[in-house]
Amino acid sequence: MRALAAAAATAVVAAPTPARLLLVSARRAAPRFGHCRASPFARLPRSACYASTTMGDETSTSASGSAQEPAAPAVQGAGSVKQQISNLVALSLRATVPEVDVEPIVEVCTGKFGDYQCNNAMGLWSKGKGSGTSFKNPNAIGQAIAKNLPACDVIESASVAGPGFVNIVLSKSWVAKRIQDMLVNGIKTWAPILPVKRVVLDFSSPNIAKEMHVGHLRSTIIGDTLARMFEFSNVEVLRRNHVGDWGTQFGMLIEFLFEKFPNWEELGSQAIGDLQVFYKASKQRFDEDAEFKDRAQQAVVRLQGGEEKYRAAWKKICEISRNEFDQVYKLLDVQLEEKGESFYNPYIPQVLEKLSSQGLIEESEGARVIFIQGHQIPLIVVKRDGGFNYASTDLAALWYRLNVEKAEWIIYVTDVGQQQHFDMFFKAARMAGWLPDPKEKKFPKTSHVGFGLVLGADGKRFRTRSTEVVRLGDLLDEAKSRSKSELLQRLTENGKIVDWTDEELEQTSKAVGYGAVKYGMRI
Repeated sequence: MRALAAAAATAVVAAPTPARLLLVSARRAAPRFGHCRASPFARLPRSACYASTTMGDETSTSASGSAQEPAAPAVQGAGSVKQQISNLVALSLRATVPEVDVEPIVEVCTGKFGDYQCNNAMGLWSKGKGSGTSFKNPNAIGQAIAKNLPACDVIESASVAGPGFVNIVLSKSWVAKRIQDMLVNGIKTWAPILPVKRVVLDFSSPNIAKEMHVGHLRSTIIGDTLARMFEFSNVEVLRRNHVGDWGTQFGMLIEFLFEKFPNWEELGSQAIGDLQVFYKASKQRFDEDAEFKDRAQQAVVRLQGGEEKYRAAWKKICEISRNEFDQVYKLLDVQLEEKGESFYNPYIPQVLEKLSSQGLIEESEGARVIFIQGHQIPLIVVKRDGGFNYASTDLAALWYRLNVEKAEWIIYVTDVGQQQHFDMFFKAARMAGWLPDPKEKKFPKTSHVGFGLVLGADGKRFRTRSTEVVRLGDLLDEAKSRSKSELLQRLTENGKIVDWTDEELEQTSKAVGYGAVKYGMRI
C-alpha cells in the first residue's frame, strides 16, 4: 500500500537502531510481485476484489449452548488494519442507512486511488431502489459513506470513484506509529481479533502401518499454517492428528505378524522392519489367500473384543508407526497431538444411540444409515457386518469436540476427494441439532478445507498399498542434500567457504531444503 511505503522511512528514523536494521533487512528481502497469476496482489476489478478459497464453511451449535457470532469491536487500535477500517466503515454505514442492517464490504486496493476500498454502495442501491430512498444513485450513497466516516487518526482521506467505490487512504503518521510499535513491541500488535477462543484443527492424519509419503505433505503443511495463523491471533488451537489406527486392516497386519514371526514379542520392531514393505506383503497375502483372509477377519473381532494378545500386537504396530511419523514431524517443525480413530471408538455407541432416538438412523439393506437430503446415497454409520466406519467415527469425534473439548471452530484439512463425505457428515450433524443453518452465523462452526490431490507418475492418486510412492522422509533428505550441495558450490566459488562452520552449513541446508519442500508446492 502506498501509505505503508511512505510511512516506513518515518518509522525507521523513530525506531531504535536494532529495529531500524530489522526493517531495512526485511525490505531488502521482500519479494517484488508483478501483476501475475501467482501474485497475491494481482490486479482485480475494483468492484470485485475478492480472494478465492477452498474452505467450505458450516456453522454449528452444541449442547453447551449457541453463541451469536459477535461483530468485530469498534475499538481504534485493536485488531488488524482491515478490521479497524471495517469497524469505521460499519459506524459510517449505521449513520448513512440506519434502517438497513448491512455488513461492511472492505477490500485492499491495488491501484493508485487508495489503500482500502468500501464496496457497499452498489448493494445498498440495489436494495433501496424503488423504495423511496433519498439517494439518487450509487455514487450518492458512496459520497454519504465517505462523509460519515468518523474523524480519527487512522484515515487521511476518502474519495469516491465510479458507482460509489469509496477509496480510503491511510494516514502516513498513523502507519509510521504502527510500524514503530511493531518493531519495538513485536508483530503480535498486528494480530487480528477473532470471535473465537478455541479451535480444533484436524490435519495430517496418516494411517498407522503406512509410511508418510508426499501425498501427506499438503494436509500437514496447510494445517500447520492455519494453526500458526490462529495462534498468532491469540486463539487456543488443539492440533489434532486423527490417525487411522483402528480398522479392518489391523486384523490383516496382526495375523501376518503372527504367521511370519511367532516370537514377534522377542524380536520387537525388528519383526516388522520396513513398514511399507510389511504392509504391502500382508495386503497381497490378504487378497490372494482366502484362508488367511478369514483368519484376518477373525483377528479384527478378537482385537475389538479386547483379547490381550491382539491388543499387544496392535500397540506394537502403532508404536512403530508413531516413531516414524514423529521423525518426519520433527524435520518439518510441526506440532501435533494424536487422537486417532481408536480414541473416539468408545463414544460411537452412545452417539449413535442419541441419533437413533431422534429417528435419524434407519435400516437399509442390512446397514444402518442416515438419509441426507440432496444426496442419492445415504450416510452409512453401521456397516452390514455391524462394524463402524469413517462416518460413525467422525460423528463421535465431532460430538466429543463440541461437548467435551468445547471447541468453537472445528476445521478438517483433507483432499477435495472427501468433500462429499464432509458435506453429508455436516448435514447429518445439523439434522441432529448439533449444527444450525450456516446462514445463522453462530458458533461453534465447522469447515472443510480441501486441496488438490498429489498424483503419481501414472496420473493417479498416491496409494501406499499399490504404488511405489515417494516417502516423505526420503524427499526431505534429498531436499537437504541438494540444498547443501548448492550452498557449498556457491560459497566455494565466491571464496567464502572458510567463513562457515560445519554446523552453520548443516543448519542452513536444513532450513532452505525443508523450507522449499514445505512451501514450494503449488497448493
